[in-house]
Amino acid sequence: MHGTVCLGTNSSLRKSSQHDKIRTDTQIVYIAENGRGEYIFTSEEVLEREIRQAVERALYEERLRTALTQSRTDLAEGRYYSSRDKLRAAVEEKRASHGWARVL
Repeated sequence: MHGTVCLGTNSSLRKSSQHDKIRTDTQIVYIAENGRGEYIFTSEEVLEREIRQAVERALYEERLRTALTQSRTDLAEGRYYSSRDKLRAAVEEKRASHGWARVL
């Protein structure tokens, strides 16, 4: 059974427009009550999708942060390549050591 997730008071939902109620099937609807506090209305599917996307973004950002930190460390410690051919050879060697496909 699929339903609507309501984080807030029922009075906010009653005061919201029919348009807002319909949009909860496709997106998160934020409603403020008396200019204070914000209430969230959405379907379970949309909430799960938003959470999944937020986790994916956070994981991507962490991988990127780690890669940038490692590259700065490598550069500072002299681990870099002065030509594209040397870089390609090092990448192929590393991929082969992990059993990954050869770079074309």
